[in-house]
Amino acid sequence: MTGRTARILVVDDDPMVAEVVARFLERDGHVVECAGDGAEALERALADPPDLLVLDLALSGADGLRLCGRLREHDREHGRGPTPVIMLTTLGAEIDRVVGLETGADDYVTKPFSPRELALRVQAVLRRTGAVAPLGAGVLADGDLVLDVGTHEVRLAGREVDLTAREFDLLAHLLRNPRQVFSRSALLNQVWGWSFGDSSTVTVHVRRLREKVETDPAEPRRIITVWGVGYRYEPVG
Repeated sequence: MTGRTARILVVDDDPMVAEVVARFLERDGHVVECAGDGAEALERALADPPDLLVLDLALSGADGLRLCGRLREHDREHGRGPTPVIMLTTLGAEIDRVVGLETGADDYVTKPFSPRELALRVQAVLRRTGAVAPLGAGVLADGDLVLDVGTHEVRLAGREVDLTAREFDLLAHLLRNPRQVFSRSALLNQVWGWSFGDSSTVTVHVRRLREKVETDPAEPRRIITVWGVGYRYEPVG
């Protein structure tokens, strides 16, 4: 975890979605509460504003847009800065995203989504808005490869490397566990958070990661294939 513990209110009328999101956020050390409809969420949020809301756009009782707007009004009335909000929606149209952001959402995630990616977005919003002060950036380094957990940046020989959230997670996991061999299913569980799934997903992400951090992806020096088993990270620094 890259910041202090935050209290997060997850608002979704699908109990399964709310449970999965809550579990991933709790893994990062956050205190998570769930509300199943807009009316309950609004009552909780106004009585004791959380550090951040994860809010479904389409809710019974009060839709996400109206709830977000009412919370913003309440924050202004009480002289507080705006409570950070990440909106969830099954809608993919750009107009819905724009309306959500104009209403005051700090980020916008379209269903279906990766719970781990959402957890990283939560961390990024908390850090960006200053809702939770960082404990101090954790830096993982191997020679000219530097990964900054606090800023979510990776540099190779001083040049910034553009990684997806999943590639960043995978690289961080390998850097934290040098020379340890991980099977594809272990990586799928420990990085993706999936207890089952297609292990070829890991193969694809390893290939893409090598293309970004290896001098010669065809002859990798850092991310090594252990034939018949999986992968390990070999320090070169």
